[in-house]
Amino acid sequence: MEKPKNNHIDFLKNQIVVENEIVDSLEKALVGMKNPAVKGVLKGVSLDSVKHAELYSAAVTLLTSYSTALTQDNLDQQRALIEKHIKIESELIKKLQVMIPNVEDKKVVFLLNSILADEIRHHAMLKMVLEIIVHGETITEEDWWKLLWENAPFHGSPGG
Repeated sequence: MEKPKNNHIDFLKNQIVVENEIVDSLEKALVGMKNPAVKGVLKGVSLDSVKHAELYSAAVTLLTSYSTALTQDNLDQQRALIEKHIKIESELIKKLQVMIPNVEDKKVVFLLNSILADEIRHHAMLKMVLEIIVHGETITEEDWWKLLWENAPFHGSPGG
């Protein structure tokens, strides 16, 4: 009987292939596409699939190897970078929240709300990563999955 961990690794590796196939398919479909809204949304889905493949790959690494300890300088650099981006995301969220109610075009409102939802998720994820770094906690597989899935729209189902 195969171990559950091996089943997880096989699943994750398969999902990397699926996500890369999605990227290839969408990138081909985008060539010559004229509708900017549809093109923007499909490009966003493609970029999300690139991100998903990277996250699946990171999960495989977490399950199959041990990470090396970071130096204090590395931790300080990561903390500074994450704090900077938390501030940027916070500013973007505020700007979008002020702007969206004043936009009349429903298609533009849809696109801006999609961006706002992404920014809110990014902000929450960055804050969680910062908390992990600041407290120097060991990041477990469970921590990463919680971080990824709690902040993922549709939790991997179609539409996300």
